[in-house]
Amino acid sequence: MAMTIVEKILARASGAPRVRPGDFVVVDVDMTVMLDMSLHAGTRRELVRVHDPDKLAMILDHTVPAPDRGAAEAHRAGRDFVRQFGITRFHDVGADQGISHVIIGEHGYALPGTVLVCSDSHSCAAGAYNCAARGVGYPDTVYAATTGKAWFRVGATVRYDLDGRLAPGVAAKDVFLHVAGTYGEHATQNVEYGGPGMASLGMDARRTLATMGAELSAEFVTFECDDVLTAYIKARSATPFQPQHPDDDASYAARRRIDLSAIEPMVALPDAVILNAVPVSQVAGTPIDQAFIGSCANGNLDDLAEAARVLAGRRVARGTRLLITPGSQAVYRQALRAGYIQTLADAGAVVTPSTCGACFGGHMGLLGPGETCITASTRNFKGRMGDPTARIFMASPATVAAAAAAGRIVHPGDVTGGRA
Repeated sequence: MAMTIVEKILARASGAPRVRPGDFVVVDVDMTVMLDMSLHAGTRRELVRVHDPDKLAMILDHTVPAPDRGAAEAHRAGRDFVRQFGITRFHDVGADQGISHVIIGEHGYALPGTVLVCSDSHSCAAGAYNCAARGVGYPDTVYAATTGKAWFRVGATVRYDLDGRLAPGVAAKDVFLHVAGTYGEHATQNVEYGGPGMASLGMDARRTLATMGAELSAEFVTFECDDVLTAYIKARSATPFQPQHPDDDASYAARRRIDLSAIEPMVALPDAVILNAVPVSQVAGTPIDQAFIGSCANGNLDDLAEAARVLAGRRVARGTRLLITPGSQAVYRQALRAGYIQTLADAGAVVTPSTCGACFGGHMGLLGPGETCITASTRNFKGRMGDPTARIFMASPATVAAAAAAGRIVHPGDVTGGRA
């Protein structure tokens, strides 16, 4: 029976010759990622064994550096944990610090054709690497860490064939907003990306699309493996891998074509992304108090480069705050060497350490009552980034940077002087 990418990965990991939608599978997990949010005293359960220390990573990312005593205690628990079980894949505060989904890519923890689980909902980001990656609950994360196993119900797959290439100033976040605004949620379904246009998307763009699959309520998000991905992985890992490709006659719940050249800058209106995204022109002129570029979705080097391009020689508008959070300290150092950080700082942006802080309303930039924010992060639902009366619009880094310069939502071309 013909299979999709994720069906082939789950079949391999479960030892079954084939799987199909509706099947329940128990799989061998190739990598389990644990985070600081699972280490707080009220959540943590002491583990007495780890299935395989080489198949487990510990990443401190949500409350980094520790903003309070509870976070500091959780970090201490993480440091004790990795010493106890001899875990070498540990990312503490410092040079190797970063948001987990960015770190996973930078260090080659998610290999093509493998299974990865993590307690964070945006773990589907690793699907950019042809990996079946899922965010699971804390009990399932502990189960995977201690037994090396996980179970899933196989969902049907929706395939997106990408054609063409994005216009200047248009980004992968705009593609996501087009999908969310046009087709709605993909609950109980998998999302598979491929097609000739995929070659024009770098790994940062692919990870943005994969990350945002969580906001479609997708089960798994997977990209086809190509030369771009193969080179990316081989530069980061010497471990052999076996990518999985869909069969030519694989069965899909739907198969849709996206012309990348037809995508325009989009904005999700406050409180939801599903069937709630519009072209930027429909909300142009909306005043903002804060702009945010960062998170696992849009804290990539390409995102900081685009923000710097828009803001070069310009200033953040008076009365507007612009926060920038690189996805990892490695991204920060790259952006520093490239001059992007200098450009952003000169424009009036505040650049924070790499953390999930502002994105999830944890620390470093919460919104106050009645404020309006435009964000290039993962979510815009009510109360996500602070006070529940605040309004959160979602857009690409270019659109957010342009809004910061104008003090209101605008088409990025209106700031840079062109819509080409």
